[in-house]
Amino acid sequence: MDALHGTESHARSIVKAISWRTMGTIDTFVISWFLTGRLTLAGSIAALEFATKIAWFYLHERIWAMIQWGRKPY
Repeated sequence: MDALHGTESHARSIVKAISWRTMGTIDTFVISWFLTGRLTLAGSIAALEFATKIAWFYLHERIWAMIQWGRKPY
């Protein structure tokens, strides 16, 4: 898909996805632990959420990278 080449590098999108998901996963872990009272279950939920949402965020970033709407010209 040539349209996914936007203005940011793939490496930048991946690093952004990982940093954002790390923050979100800590939040998910704390909420899961609070709701279940089980540390291992909270860890499992957080780990699964981390992996799946990195992939979704990366795809989301690449799609938005090719949309010109809302960008200011240089």
